Amino acid sequence: MNKIIIIIRREFMMRIKKKSFIILTILMPFIFAALIFVPLWLSSIKSGDQKTVAVVDATGRYADCLKDSESWRFCVEKADKPDFYKDASGYEAVVIIAADPVKNPSAAAICAPKPVSGELLTYVNTMIGDRVKREKLEAYNVPQLENIIRDVETSFSVQQVLRTADGTNAASDTNVTMAAGFVLTFLIYLFVMTYGGMIMQSVIEEKTNRIVELMVSSVKPFQLMMGKIIGVALVGLFQMLVWAVMLVSIFFVCSEAFGGSPEAATPAMMSNGATAAMTAGSESDVILSALYHLPFGQIAVMFFCCFVGGYLLYASFFAAVGASINSQEDSSQFIMPVVLIMVFSLYAAMYSIEDTNSPLAFWASMFPLTSPIVMMVRIPFGVPLWQELLSAVLLLGTSLLFIWLSGKIYRVGILMYGKKPSIREMLKWVRYK
Repeated sequence: MNKIIIIIRREFMMRIKKKSFIILTILMPFIFAALIFVPLWLSSIKSGDQKTVAVVDATGRYADCLKDSESWRFCVEKADKPDFYKDASGYEAVVIIAADPVKNPSAAAICAPKPVSGELLTYVNTMIGDRVKREKLEAYNVPQLENIIRDVETSFSVQQVLRTADGTNAASDTNVTMAAGFVLTFLIYLFVMTYGGMIMQSVIEEKTNRIVELMVSSVKPFQLMMGKIIGVALVGLFQMLVWAVMLVSIFFVCSEAFGGSPEAATPAMMSNGATAAMTAGSESDVILSALYHLPFGQIAVMFFCCFVGGYLLYASFFAAVGASINSQEDSSQFIMPVVLIMVFSLYAAMYSIEDTNSPLAFWASMFPLTSPIVMMVRIPFGVPLWQELLSAVLLLGTSLLFIWLSGKIYRVGILMYGKKPSIREMLKWVRYK
């Protein structure tokens, strides 16, 4: 046991002292936060330049529905001219309404020397489309048409509320819950593929440099394999812990900068006043409240089980493959099935996120090779305790089986040189006493 601890310490200290590890650990949370908040910030910044659009309306009834804004200014012209499409004209585009769109739906067009922006296209379609709908309705001579249109156009959305048995309400958002589950799923996927490959690469390098021959003279091959697997796992856990602390800090700083707080959307009123409470908060408040009320205890326990079980399962396989081959190029035939299983797991998680109780979601979260990925999508939505326990037991049991099988392959393959083994030969190694 002491020898395993020495190997674990060596693997851990050797990796966390690397400059690449330190730089990546510090920069990654800022990069991740920037991917979320920078687009939000940039989308709120409008260009200071107001672009001009010419409007040629042959009907004389639709040009006035195109109102000037911070981004666009509309100028009515009597006829379309070739000079409008020159750079010196100052026009970004020309909206041409050649006939009445009520009678001819293809009568309107936007002409420009280059593709127009989506913002302009959406605005013109919306404004002219609304006017066309209104004129079609007016043709039926419906009494109090304005009141009817105003009433029909009132926006409606079903509010999502988490309500406990004691009547306590809290804001909820299914999209936020889905995003939380998928982020956890992607973290496990990324960790298994990254650090599993790191173990294989380390074993191949030590085997190629013949360093492993000196190491196995002092420790048993199984001890060496377990020391590497656990040491690299601790490196990953340490890195993710640093990332978690930094991301939480960055998240709260950015949320304060955007003016939201988790408690802002928590309804502080009677249980039957959920709708009024929900409309009181902004969209950012609802998102923060949905995050704040996720089942973090349940998520943490299952994430640990899936994380440890999934890593041990795949890392033991990577270690066995690294011990069996002589170069990185020989690993493709053994690694490809693992990659395909992991990709299938990721796709299963993506398709399961819409209905976390579907047969695909249930069976994929029970099957040990896919459960570390798929189960984390289901957890934020609530999973029965028996399913969580069954999934964890199957995963951890299969991980121990894979460690035992990989240990038998590792002890033979680590000292084999020159010949690339076949899968049949590796199965023979398992039966060796």
